[in-house]
Amino acid sequence: MSRIREVFANKKNNVLNIYCTAGYPQLNSTLSVLKALQQNGADIIELGIPYSDPLADGQVIQKSSSIALANGMTIAKLFEQLKSFRKEISVPVLLMGYMNPVLQYGFEKFCTDAAAVGIDGLILPDLPEYEFETEYGPIIKKYDLDFIFLVTPETSVDRIMTLDLLSSGFLYAVSSSSTTGTVKNSDNTGEYLQKLKGMDLKNPVLVGFGIRDKASFDAVCQFSNGGIIGSAYVKALENSEDVNATTKSFLSSIVG
Repeated sequence: MSRIREVFANKKNNVLNIYCTAGYPQLNSTLSVLKALQQNGADIIELGIPYSDPLADGQVIQKSSSIALANGMTIAKLFEQLKSFRKEISVPVLLMGYMNPVLQYGFEKFCTDAAAVGIDGLILPDLPEYEFETEYGPIIKKYDLDFIFLVTPETSVDRIMTLDLLSSGFLYAVSSSSTTGTVKNSDNTGEYLQKLKGMDLKNPVLVGFGIRDKASFDAVCQFSNGGIIGSAYVKALENSEDVNATTKSFLSSIVG
């Protein structure tokens, strides 16, 4: 059983997935942030690979990516930082990124190196379903990496079922059709999440986009197995002088 599956086997609900940007706020912050998240209650960590054109991300994560790139973060540097991280980090860690830099690095080399350091899975929002099935999915499976697809309120039932079958680990339910960090209350959000809850899905469901505090986390947990918080945590780190203290304060406000 994968680390991600173990999380959901042991904790059916209120699973907390926290997103952070590699190389932010400082180039060498990555491991410090991972340790702080593990120590203070994150069940899963989504580690973002900074990219100059992150289409699904809002201003906060875009800014963190720009800072990380200016700090000198690259995929090669990230794998170097993660070389021995499993000696200290036991929670599942996913890499979230975009296809352009991954393809430049070399897709199979990327999967090889990710598996070698102990990464559990990938989220690549701009990898289309067809290309996943015909070209990239077999490579991902070859290295025993989970792959998480995203669904939105506009995704049809048939497509949700297809993406659920193709996903492993969990299904990422985008709360609204917007970018990360956007607080967009929709009358249809509850109906959409209730629909997902009522479907006979293979994977657990985590809800992301706009989840920022205990109230919004608890709200989505009514309809799903948990939530994903990114922009609010990244924002909290922006001017932090003590990553662990900031992380402890932030996470205790969600689950404490």
